[in-house]
This record gives sequence, C-alpha cells and structure tokens, in this order.
Amino acid sequence: MRTYASRARAIQPTGVRKMFDLAGDDVVSFGLGEPDFQPPPVAIEAFHRAMLDGRNKYTTTAGLPALREAIAASWSHVAPGMGAGNVCITMSGTNALLNLFMTLVNPGDKVLLPEPYFPLYGPDATLVGGSAAYYPCRFENAFVPNVEELEALVDDNTVAILYNFPSNPTGGTIDEAQRDALLDFARRHDLWIISDEVYDRIIFEGSHVSFLGAGYDKVFVVNSFSKTFAMTGWRIGYIVAESLEHMKQVIKVQYYITACPNDAMQYAVLAAMEQAADYPDVLSTEFKARCDLITDRLNAMPGVQCHKPKGSIYVFPKVDVPGMSSEEVAMEALADGVLCSPGTAFGPSGEGHLRFAFTIGRDDIVRGMDLFEATLARLRG
Repeated sequence: MRTYASRARAIQPTGVRKMFDLAGDDVVSFGLGEPDFQPPPVAIEAFHRAMLDGRNKYTTTAGLPALREAIAASWSHVAPGMGAGNVCITMSGTNALLNLFMTLVNPGDKVLLPEPYFPLYGPDATLVGGSAAYYPCRFENAFVPNVEELEALVDDNTVAILYNFPSNPTGGTIDEAQRDALLDFARRHDLWIISDEVYDRIIFEGSHVSFLGAGYDKVFVVNSFSKTFAMTGWRIGYIVAESLEHMKQVIKVQYYITACPNDAMQYAVLAAMEQAADYPDVLSTEFKARCDLITDRLNAMPGVQCHKPKGSIYVFPKVDVPGMSSEEVAMEALADGVLCSPGTAFGPSGEGHLRFAFTIGRDDIVRGMDLFEATLARLRG
C-alpha cells in the first residue's frame, strides 16, 4: 500500500504549537512570538488603496522593484552599493529559509544549525534531503556558540551553517568580534552562511551586528516584516545577498515555490518603510521595557536564572524544579493560567529552560509573573 513521502513522515509538529493549541482563552500567554501591535496605519491604508487600484495580480518573481530598492537602501550602512537585484521578496521569513535550503543544500549534504533552535530549521534540512548537525549555544556563554565546538562538527558533507542573532528562542546576540570569529570559521571551511536576522531592529543595547557586509561573499541574510512592523499575518519577508549571481539562483528557485510574492502587500510594506520608518524603534523601546520587567521578575524567583537579552522578544531562563522536566513545569504553569513554552520545544539542550515571549502588555506580564511565581512556589515546596 502506498504511504506518505518519507520527508513528511520525518517531521513533527512543533512543541510551541502544541502548547498553544492546549491553551484556553483565559490564560496569560507568553507563547507565540507575535507582537501585540498592529501594522502602521499608513501601511494598512496603502494596502487598501493598492487593492482598489488593481494591485491584485502577479508580480515579478523577485517582487516589486521599488520595494527591493528600498530594502537594499536600508542595508546600505553595512553593504553599500546594493540594488534591487540583491533582494528577493518572499512570502514570509519561513518561505525565505526554505528557498535558501532548496538553493544551497543537496541530498546528503549537512547543515550546521544552532541549538536551542527555531523549530523550522531542522525540518527544512530534512525536506530538501539534507541532514542537520546541531552546535550548542550554551547558557554559560550567553547562548553564543564556541568556534572550537563548531570545528568538531565539520566533515566533507558540510556545506552551510545557519546563524540566528538576535536569537529565537534564547535572545542571544553577538558583538563584532564574535561575528568575525564565526565568519572566519565559515570562510575556512568554504561554507554558505544563512543568517536569520529577523529581529535586527529589536535591539536594546548598541547596534545590530550583521553578517552582511562583513567581507565574505557566501552570505545570505533572511529577514521579515513580521516582527519589526507587526505584520505576522501578512507573510512578507525577504532575502538579501551582496552577490548578484548567488541571488539569481535564489530567485530562480523562488518561482517554483510561490511564483511571486503578494502584489498589494508589497505596496503596503513600501509605504511603511517610506512613511513609518521609525515604527520599529517605537516597538523596540516598548519591548525593552517589557524585557527589563520580565527578566527582573524571573531573576527574583527562587530556582530561576535568566540572562537579560540585548535584543529579540524572548527570554529563556533556567528553571530548576527538582524531579520535573521543562514540559512538566510548563504544563503545571498552564494549569495555573500561564502559557509558556518548554525549552525542549527548541531541542534537547533546552531541557531545564522555559521560553517566555514578552509580546503582551506590561500589566499582563506582571499578572503572568505573579501566577508563575505561585506555580514555582507550589512545585518547589
């Protein structure tokens, strides 16, 4: 009897969605990484106007040239001289990731992925016939990988490494020296770099450190408007690379996945970039206040240790409840009215951790932390 393709059977639903699906309407939700804001009004108005103006058709495979030019210009501070040809608009950052895995990874190839990880990375490698080797991002090193541990994972089949800073789920970030060490590692082994930088505008200290414009040709940056412009449901992202030849291959693959990105939404995103350029900074300021609040509350609880992230919308504390797994702790918290994600939803090394997305208002954060503190007091006796 015929059955499903092995690639479908080899992947599983994510633990984050499992917890979300179990939650009722009356919980304080730190679950999904979805900002509790709406897109800028100017973008919503531009979306409506574009549809009324007949922008409801196919676009070019790589997307609206004016939007691609605007995105290229937004990266000119690190990689000057880029234009529309260096950008491919995608139907979300997740679509961008799959485009790149399909472009760069052959069956049998190996990709180095961070752990803890965004749950889509490993399945993307599986779906294209490759395999994943996970490099550790340890709490003791503020979730920044160690190059010596990376070296031990490389073999003749290794073709690419994926970096994610600021990180989902850990909030880990890097400075320029750390970036350069990770870039030099990739250069020594002639690896493609897929750099997931969707939280590049949600930075609380200093400036975002990108792998783009750092002197290595084999870099693709994945980004999205989901977090920085609160457009999660719009599903618009992009890929940018300094090499026009590399980008041509990506655009060719894009056609056979989605044909082209959404027409009217591209005009809306362009309006946001041109007329609400400070919107990500407004969101970042609020997220920093929430980050400070939740981190301080967690670190005041017995049995909890939490790094204060320098970016992203997540904290990933160590939570010590003797005799209980992270999933069991998360389920007990859910029973008490708090939704968070067990660390094991992001890989085995997440055991002993929980992920909290601070994508709710400060009053709700306080209420959720009060409930979670009571849960821990009950569980720890």
